[in-house]
Amino acid sequence: MKKQSLLIALLISILFASCLDKVEKKANTEENETTELKQVAKKELKFTNEQFYDADGKFLEEKAKDALMEMLAYHDYPVFEGLRERIWLTDYNKGKYAELGLASIMFVNNEVDKYMLMDIFLLPGQMLGEHMHFAADGNPAKMEGWVVRHGKSYVAGVGLDNRADFPQVVVPQFHWDGKVTANHIIEANEGDFAKLEEVESAHWQMAGPEGVVITEVGNVHTNAGVKRSDPAMN
Repeated sequence: MKKQSLLIALLISILFASCLDKVEKKANTEENETTELKQVAKKELKFTNEQFYDADGKFLEEKAKDALMEMLAYHDYPVFEGLRERIWLTDYNKGKYAELGLASIMFVNNEVDKYMLMDIFLLPGQMLGEHMHFAADGNPAKMEGWVVRHGKSYVAGVGLDNRADFPQVVVPQFHWDGKVTANHIIEANEGDFAKLEEVESAHWQMAGPEGVVITEVGNVHTNAGVKRSDPAMN
C-alpha cells in the first residue's frame, strides 16, 4: 500500500509539474506575441513637407494635426476629448513644416499670478526655431523649463559651442540661412529636465527620430514678448 501511495503521489507531482510548465509556456508565448504585435503596430514615423501643403503651397493645418495625432498614438500620449481642436501650430510661414515648425496646447497661462503650463509637440527631426523672450504687455520676460515626456529633444541655449558633438542636429538652410546664435546642446531624453539658463537668452530645440512631447513650465507667456532670430519669422 505504501508503494502504491508513493507511486500515486509521484504521478500526481509529474502531472502537476507538466500542467504548470504548459501554463508558463502559454503565458510566455502570449507575452511574446503581444510584444511582437506592439512592435508591428509601432511603424516608423516619417513625414514629408509635401503632405502638409496643397498645390498652391497653402499650409494644411488639418493634415499637420493628422501627423501629430499619429505621433501621439505612437507614444501612447493620453488623447483627451477636444485635444485635436485645442492644438495650436505654425510653420513660421516658411512652407517647410516637417522640418521647421511648432505645435502646442496651452493648458494655463495665468497673467495675474504669473505661471503657465503647456505641452509642445515636435515631429521627428523638426526644429522649433531660435527665439528669445522679453518683457511685454505688463508681463516679465519669460523664464521656462522643459520636461521630456516622450521621445528625445536636443535643447540648445547659452554655453560652450558643442554642436560638433551632435552631427545629427542640422539647422535647416531656410532657418536664417542655416544660422543660430545658441550653440550649446543638451540631449534630453524621457524624464529629463532642461531649463533656460539666462533670461532673454536665445534658445531652440530639435526633435529626435521619434519626435518629442515636452511639458513646458514657466512664469508666464506673452506673445508680444517673443522675438525670433530669423527676421523672416517675426
